This record gives sequence, C-alpha cells and structure tokens, in this order.
Amino acid sequence: MSEPLLELSNLKKYFPVRRGLLQRTVGHVRAVDDVSFGIAPGETLGLVGESGCGKTTVGRTLLRLYEPTDGRVTFNGTDVCAADATTLRNLRRDMQIVFQDPFSSLNPRMTIKGIVEEGLLVYRIGTREERLERVHDILRRVGLDTSYINRYPHEFSGGQRQRICIARALTLNPKFIVLDEPISALDVSIQSQIINLLNELKDDFDLTYLFISHDLSVVEYISDRVAVMYLGEIVELATSEELYRNPLHPYTQALLSSLPTMDPTNRTQRIILEGDVPSPINPPSGCRFHPRCPVAQDICKQQVPVPITIDGHTVSCHLVDAPSTPGSDAD
Repeated sequence: MSEPLLELSNLKKYFPVRRGLLQRTVGHVRAVDDVSFGIAPGETLGLVGESGCGKTTVGRTLLRLYEPTDGRVTFNGTDVCAADATTLRNLRRDMQIVFQDPFSSLNPRMTIKGIVEEGLLVYRIGTREERLERVHDILRRVGLDTSYINRYPHEFSGGQRQRICIARALTLNPKFIVLDEPISALDVSIQSQIINLLNELKDDFDLTYLFISHDLSVVEYISDRVAVMYLGEIVELATSEELYRNPLHPYTQALLSSLPTMDPTNRTQRIILEGDVPSPINPPSGCRFHPRCPVAQDICKQQVPVPITIDGHTVSCHLVDAPSTPGSDAD
C-alpha cells in the first residue's frame, strides 16, 4: 500500500455513563477502543460489523465530530486530533461525510441551492455567479436536474435526497469522504444506483472513501480492502478478495456464512452465534469475541490476542498462527 492519506493510530472514543442526582461518571462506553488502520489515496476501505460495534463512531471521531479520547489521526501529514480551530477549519474542506439518513441530515428550511452552496459561502469561495454555476455543475454530476435548486428536501424521494447529500459533500472538492451507511435507508431498487454513482464520482473526483456498512455484499462490491469490527476493535483487515475468499477470524467467518448465494454448488454452512453482544461498558477479558465464539479456548478468555499479519492479511485471533499458511485457522 502506498503512503496513507489517512492513518488512525490507537484511536479511542469513550462515552461517559452518568447516574444519580449529581450525574457522577460511573463508567464509560468503550465505543472505539484502540483502532488502527490506514487508507491510501484513491482507495475505498470498507468497515463492517454488527450494529453497535462502533463503526459510525470511528467515522465521526476521525473527523472530530466527536472529540477522541485518545490516539492519533493523521490526514495528509496533519495531526487532526491536535489541530487548532484554524487548522481544523482548513482540514474540513478536504474531509467530508455523507450521513445515513438523507432526510434528517438536510435542513428542511433551506432550498437545495442553499444546502449545496453553503460550503462555498462558509469558505467565501467565488462570486455569486460562480457559486451558482458550481451548484448547477455538481447537481448534474450527481444526476439531478438543475431546475430543482429552489425546491426543498421534502419534495424529493429518498434516493434524490441522498444525491443532494452527496452533492453537498462534493462542493468543496474534498480528498476524503466518510460514507456512513449511505444506502441503508434507501429502497433496494435505488441502492445500486447510488453505489454506481459513488464509484463514478470516486474516479471523476479522485476521491478516497471510508465506506461504513453492515451490508456485506455491497461492501465486497465497492471496497478495495475491508476491516471487520467487533465491540470497538478491528478483528480482521484484508483486501476485499482475500477476506471474502479466506476469512480467518471466527467472527468474520460467521458474518460471511450469512451471505446468500445463488450457486447451488457453493453452499456454505450457516454459523449461528450464541448469546448477545457483550456490553461495551464492561467488555469481556481476553478476546472480546470469546463468549460467542464456537471454537474458543482457555487462552481466549485470559489473553488479548495480538494482531498478526500473513501476506497483508491482518487478524487478531489466538487460533491463527503467524508461521502458518492462510486458511489454517482452527475449526
């Protein structure tokens, strides 16, 4: 992988749990706990996992929409976590986000022109005529008619509203976009259109994506590499082709076993995970997945697994040995 455009090093985000009349802090929700990865320029990194595993928190924390508890985020050589207000303001031109819900993320009192143009006004870019031309150009690029600019968000369908959100993110010509489950709120018939649009825009604008989703099929299609997250931690990271062909972590194997297949000769046995996801307030000792792991051993309950890398395939599991060949994980 080339020099990363974005790099996370031991990123943590804890949310305080307060109780009582005086609202004293009695614990912390460890939403993101020691997450590290890099994203190369022009790459799409998929981030997958069950609901509540911390995927969205990772995306918002690296943009400093949430203040990180600990760790380091480096974007294009700049430390995002240590950036002052002026530096962070300049960074935000290059780092944008598309939220999950295309309706609640749009101001219902603003026209489409006002929504898409807002970034240009904030950074005082261009004359009035130049900004209007930019709005028209961006709307055309995302597949919307320029005659819509004086309409309001409630006048559009879900797919059209998500195109508006994408247009807003593109207005300032960013280098990096966090896509926080951008299709989960859309009809299935519209999802493929948005995914294809994102792929086209990535090439046209030379973009880098962090694609957050729980839809494993979509992640496989759009991502160059995939990171699997469980209870605030990254448990496996590999190229999309390698991860789906040869999952090493038992959690990844369970996730991929749920994927439907149309090939009757390639049926996989469904792995059913027992129990509920443990509380992120008090995560299990050792490997956090061991209470639900079908192949857990005593060492899994006692020791935190150290990430190992095999031919670019990184996994945190005691049952996978570094000297062994890919695919030798215990069953």
